[in-house]
Amino acid sequence: MDWDYAHPFTLPVTPGAADIDGLDHTNNAVYVRWCEQAGWAHSQRLGLTLDDYRRLDRAMAIRRGEYDYLLPTSAGEALTLGTWLVGGDGKLAMERRFQLRRDSDGATVLRGRWDLVCIEISSGRPRRMPAEFLDTYMPALAQNAGG
Repeated sequence: MDWDYAHPFTLPVTPGAADIDGLDHTNNAVYVRWCEQAGWAHSQRLGLTLDDYRRLDRAMAIRRGEYDYLLPTSAGEALTLGTWLVGGDGKLAMERRFQLRRDSDGATVLRGRWDLVCIEISSGRPRRMPAEFLDTYMPALAQNAGG
């Protein structure tokens, strides 16, 4: 598959009957839920879990989410969701990208991006990323397209 960036973290997903809306395709909210699942799974694979976030009293919160719904999908279609961290200022902000592809023909059905900001969980206020975030996330930034 052609990915927008090299070496995606991937998550296989398949819409079920409950994911289909009145227009007979996967509801857009389902894609948002899958992106959240992929983001957490990627963070865990890199070595930071929700327990780490709580221990550090820090989290990467979504400041802005954008989704481009390019093609519909149907119940039972095998899909692969790729995600990458593609930018970070080393202080407060990072960017995560998503690309959802249909396995049968490789077509991209969705692209998404999140602008993330580091917050102090207890107050909800923006705070600098702790060293553990920098040591885990910054080396994982995608470097080039087409992997």
